[in-house]
Amino acid sequence: MISTADSLEHPITLHPRRPVAPSAAPAAAGAERWSVDAIEALLNLPFNDLMWQAQQVHRQHFDPNEVELATLLSVKTGGCPEDCGYCPQSVHYDTGVKAEKLMASGEVRAAAEAARHAGATRFCMGAAWRAPKDRDIDAVAELVRTVKDVGLEACVTLGMLADGQVERLRDAGLDYYNHNLDCAPDFYGEVISTRDYQDRLDTLERVRGAGVKVCSGGIVGMGESRRHRAGLIAQLANLPEYPESVPINHLVKVEGTPLAQQPDLDPFEWVRVIAAARITMPTARVRLSAGRQQQGDAVQALAFLAGANSVFYGDKLLVTGNPDVAADRALFDRLGMSSRAGVPGMGV
Repeated sequence: MISTADSLEHPITLHPRRPVAPSAAPAAAGAERWSVDAIEALLNLPFNDLMWQAQQVHRQHFDPNEVELATLLSVKTGGCPEDCGYCPQSVHYDTGVKAEKLMASGEVRAAAEAARHAGATRFCMGAAWRAPKDRDIDAVAELVRTVKDVGLEACVTLGMLADGQVERLRDAGLDYYNHNLDCAPDFYGEVISTRDYQDRLDTLERVRGAGVKVCSGGIVGMGESRRHRAGLIAQLANLPEYPESVPINHLVKVEGTPLAQQPDLDPFEWVRVIAAARITMPTARVRLSAGRQQQGDAVQALAFLAGANSVFYGDKLLVTGNPDVAADRALFDRLGMSSRAGVPGMGV
């Protein structure tokens, strides 16, 4: 199923009428356009040189020993009609995940309060929809208001959005909308067939146009080449404005999904992608997301050195395991890192 072709036959395109070129206008103030070749060259650097460059960029924009803590809650699990090859919530695969209804606001409030008590500053809610209906937007808007009432930043990921929907979420207080690009455009068809790459870009355009901040990243370890990983970073970095948050996921292989038997990716490749994201999107929060539990403390430490400064924090990441709060606090203390909220006992 998975191709490992090492070249792109076509230039990266954000929109049929907006080709990306090195001479194009900056994607954000002070930013530059990044070609796939330039990002691949970064990924090909000796590891120490890449880390040094990423750390220099990171220190220009952030406290290098500070990390943002975000919690992700699945508010509507399973039953998704998409066929994303990595996802245990798809109806196309038998993974043991049962479809559930949208959580009630009281349950979400309890989870948000627990997240705030544990030190999280952002609360993200995921619902397994291809695209929400208008009545779904009304229900999620109530959950957004609940999270804001607890005192946390609110983020949701609901799939593709139609015209007018993001504005209703914005008016409820939504701070961020997550919609990952997942991979490079020329690799997309190897993983997903139920939507087009342009569908994802269109949703990001709607989110940005409504004045909501963008959270968008991708997944490594799905069988893609290093060239493909460069293509993903180029897509993100060359958006009209690159995302404020960039989650870098490492594939979590779930039995029953098409990618369950995918060979393990060298963990240094995950770190290289994080470094490239930091260099090309210098003011973004680069987040360690799915799969960091499997990387171990040493590799996570390298990821922070590469410029990661945000993590998903808590017991579960949607339907897959995540390092628990105590383990994360212990790691941050060992590294001398502190949280964005200054949680006691997490560094100095």
